[in-house]
Amino acid sequence: MTTTATAPAPDQLTPKGQATRARILEQAAEMIYTKGVHATNNEQLRRAAGVSGSQLNHYFPNKQSLVLAVIAWQADRILTFHRSEQFTRFDNLNALREWADYYIRYERAYQEGCTLGSLASEIIKTDLDVHEQLAAAFEQWKEIFHDGIERMQQLGRLNADADPTCLANLLLAAFQGGMLLAQIARDIAPLKDALHGAIDHIQTFSTPARATTPTP
Repeated sequence: MTTTATAPAPDQLTPKGQATRARILEQAAEMIYTKGVHATNNEQLRRAAGVSGSQLNHYFPNKQSLVLAVIAWQADRILTFHRSEQFTRFDNLNALREWADYYIRYERAYQEGCTLGSLASEIIKTDLDVHEQLAAAFEQWKEIFHDGIERMQQLGRLNADADPTCLANLLLAAFQGGMLLAQIARDIAPLKDALHGAIDHIQTFSTPARATTPTP
């Protein structure tokens, strides 16, 4: 991956090409997660994805193009999940609790950690020029919480003292920090405590009429 050629955009590929690219990305994400960026090389990735060297260089002409694509791929998975109807757009406290409980109940959460967070902690150690893309991915994630908290205010479920930016930062930090501590302890308790504590704090901004009213 030493050429300066531009990687083809996914929407410019045939369905077969898109499938090949996705297979490479999936293997690259796993290898970067387990081995690190520097230890992920062309030969290992080529064998894992079942592609030739020319195919690999066609889709990802250099390591930076590969890492940028992995960031986008991981971010898309996270953001799509958090925008799903499963969490009813985070417009009430029950939706936040359901989100927290999903990860708390997931038996492999403390083993796998946060895929995007783990990727970020690995990539920021390198000299690759991808920090802007990483920051944008986390900003989009934070905006999901921010918009949800704003909607709670608009619906009269939280009072005007609730700062959407501050509380969105709190939720994301609680998730990332709790997940890391859970991995270290190999116990889900730190994640559970962090998420429940963050949501309990948000509940302190509930309006009197909404504080104990269950969601219809």
